[in-house]
Amino acid sequence: MLKPIATLVATGVAGLLVIKLAGMLLFPLLGVLIGFVVWALKITLIVALIWWGFHLFKRWGEKGSEA
Repeated sequence: MLKPIATLVATGVAGLLVIKLAGMLLFPLLGVLIGFVVWALKITLIVALIWWGFHLFKRWGEKGSEA
């Protein structure tokens, strides 16, 4: 009668340990991944703003030379 319950308890404890261990290992990796994505978006935004500035400067330069 107690053998199925003991097996169920052992499975639950083992599952809990696996989840805790996976959480300790995967949450830092998830943080690193999110940090890398934010860093890439930041670099993309800086490059886009520089490109936009050159584009506006070129357009304003063309308008000034036509007049």
